[in-house]
Amino acid sequence: MSLTSALNTAQSIFNNTGTQSSVVSNNISNAGNKDYVRRQAMLTTSLNGAQVVKIDRAQEDALLRQYLKTSSQDSAQQALLGGLEDLKSIMGGNDYETSPSTYLGVFQQKLQAFRTAPGSTVAAQGAITAAQDVANSLNNASQSVQDVRATADKQIATDVDKLNTLLSDFEKANNAVKTATASGADASGALDEREKALKQISQIVGVNATTRDNNDMVLSTSDGTILFETVPRTVTFKSQDIYTATTVGNSVYVDGVALPRGSGSTTTGQGSLQSLLQVRDEIAPNFQKQLDEIARGLVSLFKEQNTAASPTYVPGLFTWSGGTVDTGGTAVAGMASTISVSSRVITAQGGDPMRLRDGGINATGVVLNTTGVSGYTDELDRLYTALGSDMDFDPATGTTVGFDATTGIDSNVSIMEFATNSLGWLEQYRSNATTAAENTSAALSRSDEAYSNETGVNLDEELTLLLDIEQSYKAATKILNAVDEMLKSLLDIAS
Repeated sequence: MSLTSALNTAQSIFNNTGTQSSVVSNNISNAGNKDYVRRQAMLTTSLNGAQVVKIDRAQEDALLRQYLKTSSQDSAQQALLGGLEDLKSIMGGNDYETSPSTYLGVFQQKLQAFRTAPGSTVAAQGAITAAQDVANSLNNASQSVQDVRATADKQIATDVDKLNTLLSDFEKANNAVKTATASGADASGALDEREKALKQISQIVGVNATTRDNNDMVLSTSDGTILFETVPRTVTFKSQDIYTATTVGNSVYVDGVALPRGSGSTTTGQGSLQSLLQVRDEIAPNFQKQLDEIARGLVSLFKEQNTAASPTYVPGLFTWSGGTVDTGGTAVAGMASTISVSSRVITAQGGDPMRLRDGGINATGVVLNTTGVSGYTDELDRLYTALGSDMDFDPATGTTVGFDATTGIDSNVSIMEFATNSLGWLEQYRSNATTAAENTSAALSRSDEAYSNETGVNLDEELTLLLDIEQSYKAATKILNAVDEMLKSLLDIAS
């Protein structure tokens, strides 16, 4: 080897180790950055020695696709579970102490106590107070269900705004990737930024990524709607501040195409948006319908015969804003929000609680205990029996799209059983969703670990590589020292 070759080799080593150490140092400094993908300086050998030809990025497309899929699934499942937990909290948590079912049970007990002592004003007042508690629980639950819908609506609006921002960020990063790729420059930084935006997008909506020439990327939703191609597609949504039982939520549109909602306790949704739509437009309305059916059942069971020709029956103990008795077996939207106890039995409002025993609660109702006998129990017996008797409920309250119909609510049961089954429906839905959420969380954790193992920074490996680079640097200094000694010797000989 000539002295010139030796000097060239040493210079090549110094150049290579400088680049390598810079790459390794950058890796180490980003060891805690989840959005950073490890780099490696790639060497090749030639007649002039080894040299760095490119900075390679540890990209794993298959693992990234799996991560994006599990991220979307987990985000959707967690959003669904959050909505179900909110509905459960309306009922008083694990013991359901503020649920209509709980208050109905107390009301049944108080009615039984009144039957036992029909002449007791205290017993009568206890039954009326318990009836008011039932009505209030239905009012509060109905309002809270609509609040859950409104909260979901606001979160949808927030996610849509965030999605549009992320798509804009994705466009900038994608353009930088295309420019760097076309010019042969290092695109690692831009790829990291693009991947970071892609991961966040996957949490909001299911996304499929396709790579084209110059590393250009096209995004579509899980149902095939184009989300990004050269430029981001517009995602639109019109939020509503107030929700009632009759309010229909607006759709989310991706490039003019409505985004479908998820279904089932193990939701089919991908990303938080589809599950939020599911909570707002399917689960909460179905639970509202069950509350409305409890209210309709109470008005119907406690109805009184009308002394006028029409209508034949009018509300008795329980009334509502509509002021009629609906016996058609179909839920009346919003009925639970306006049900109340007739003022004619409330002492504080000038009423007489004994009307519950005697009949004729409404001004147009028929008084059954015409002589005012204190031991009269016929009407109380009838009402108590009615609470445990089967009646027809709206069969549409028993099932939900994507939910096992066999675990829904029977449409021909007593009102007490219907109220209990309503809680059972919610609890089973929530329980199934909880199990599914645990599974999706575990799947995401495994995908994240697998992807990080392949693309993340391992400090042990980087420090080992740094030692190897140090050894190469030392070898180059020895070559340089040897050449220096040889040149000195030649100069000495020449002199």
